Amino acid sequence: MSNPLISKSKLTRFLLILHQNLINRSWIFWLGLSIAVVLIYGIEYLKAAFETNYIIQDDARQHIFWMRRFLDSELFPEDLIADYFQSVAPWGYKTFYWLITSLGIDPIFLGKLLPIFLGLISTIYCFGVSLQILPIPAVGFFSSLILNQTLWMEDDLVSATPRAFLYPLFLAFLYYLLRGSLFPVLVAIALQAVFYPHTVLLSLTILTIRLFDYHQKRLKFTSIKLNYWLWLGGIITAAIILLPYKLTATEFGPIITTTAAKIQPIFNYADGKYGRAFFFHNNPLVFWLTGPRSGILFLGLFSPIAIASLLLPFLLKKEKFPLAKQVSDKIGILIQIFIASVGLFFLAHILLFQLHFPNRYIYHSMRVIMPIAAGIALIIWLDSYLKQIISQLEDGLTFPHKISIGCTTLLLVLFSIVPFSPDLTIDNQSYIKGKETELYEYLLAQPKDTLIASISKESNNIPSFAQRSTLVAQEYSLPYHTGYYSQFSQRAIDLIQAQYTPNPEEVNNFIQNYGINFWLLDLTAYDSRYVADKELIRQYKLTDSIVYQLEQNLIPALSTTMEICTVLTSKRIALLPTSCIKNELMKLSNNNPENSQNM
Repeated sequence: MSNPLISKSKLTRFLLILHQNLINRSWIFWLGLSIAVVLIYGIEYLKAAFETNYIIQDDARQHIFWMRRFLDSELFPEDLIADYFQSVAPWGYKTFYWLITSLGIDPIFLGKLLPIFLGLISTIYCFGVSLQILPIPAVGFFSSLILNQTLWMEDDLVSATPRAFLYPLFLAFLYYLLRGSLFPVLVAIALQAVFYPHTVLLSLTILTIRLFDYHQKRLKFTSIKLNYWLWLGGIITAAIILLPYKLTATEFGPIITTTAAKIQPIFNYADGKYGRAFFFHNNPLVFWLTGPRSGILFLGLFSPIAIASLLLPFLLKKEKFPLAKQVSDKIGILIQIFIASVGLFFLAHILLFQLHFPNRYIYHSMRVIMPIAAGIALIIWLDSYLKQIISQLEDGLTFPHKISIGCTTLLLVLFSIVPFSPDLTIDNQSYIKGKETELYEYLLAQPKDTLIASISKESNNIPSFAQRSTLVAQEYSLPYHTGYYSQFSQRAIDLIQAQYTPNPEEVNNFIQNYGINFWLLDLTAYDSRYVADKELIRQYKLTDSIVYQLEQNLIPALSTTMEICTVLTSKRIALLPTSCIKNELMKLSNNNPENSQNM
């Protein structure tokens, strides 16, 4: 049998070594572990991202599909949707993709690789920021671990859209700001301006807050000259880059006003249905607290151990946590970020839609603040906790002590491991899998100027998977720029009315006016329940009239052509060439002259 004293001695030495490692272990080791976390998540992510040929992240369907124009300028000719998303893409973002795709790399393929690199950059800068606040390498590891768990459990980073660049660029800004490096800070701000301009407002607000000191219950201007240079340089840098864009009129009109948005169903929650751009809610608690675009508490999924960040203020004040004394004054940056975020949240509400969504200033910054604060808090607490265990070992562990240590260890391990579950990562990264393979391949073989009319959900996937234009699709129904949305709405209304009108001439006129080549229909498109549930129809308040028409057995003209004209079908959809539709409807009009009369 083993000697209890020897076992106790080995355990004591192990804990002492672990305790020393927390303080003295090389930062290279801990940074290596941090990078390993990114790679673990990245490998799992790549498996999902390349599971099939027809899979794409949800938001990439908006922000990346049109970039295939960089590879082939004949794609999406005179396409309203592609033109709009190209026009609103930040200059640096689309230039970056253009540079890479000029090498012959497909932009959607590039978008699937980017998240790993963005995650690596974010991790390295998060590690560096944490060490400047508490110079213990393990702090950098815990902070970056929690950051990665938080980022990979949501779809921001993996989208490879402009907001995915926020995290590495904002963390780079914080790192160089804490180091007092003027030029790198200005470079970071410049990059923010060209990749995700809303980040610049947050950075400039932080620089403004740093112009003031709060000392002895008095607020006064800081005596640190560098802060003035940083603020002035940041303002000038942002102005040089952003003012030309602000002063240049966009071809898609101004941003919608609050008054106009409030009366549109797409912005509201009504009859148990959320609009495509849901923002307003009659319940003020939902609107101000939990609304995904309007609420201050909508923060997405976090790593469970991120809750440790809430303990940091208490750990810093308690004398029994000696490691807290090593925390640098630079920790004030976390408070400054929080104040700046809250201030911009309310300012964005005042200037609604002009500064993007109010929640975004809270959502993204808290996903940076909390991991850093949690990493610091965990190390401060763990340092004290290990000392207590060592002390208890010397006196002999009691049964309650053993239970306490076991439960604490188990909880820490579980909270650290659970966020690696694919159910919390992959399932929340919003991948869209194309199921209509034959449809994509068929359309891909059609001329590049092919235009498809459809209100089917499948129309959302056509630009990304078939590389062909769709007249409208719910995914692209964004109402923020009035010039774009008015055109989109007119197309959508015309399409919906043409799809359900019993008048053949109306259908043919629609096809002629828009130059439609194919019509994609859901097989249930003429069922009343389908119409009642179709968001795009509700969006334009057309549901009741169409349902009434169907219940009165007024047969939509287009439906009569499905059996004869369908060239491709599946369990859910049917594709009809408009050349056939026009011929059949002409026959219908000739045989039944009364059908050509307006009803």
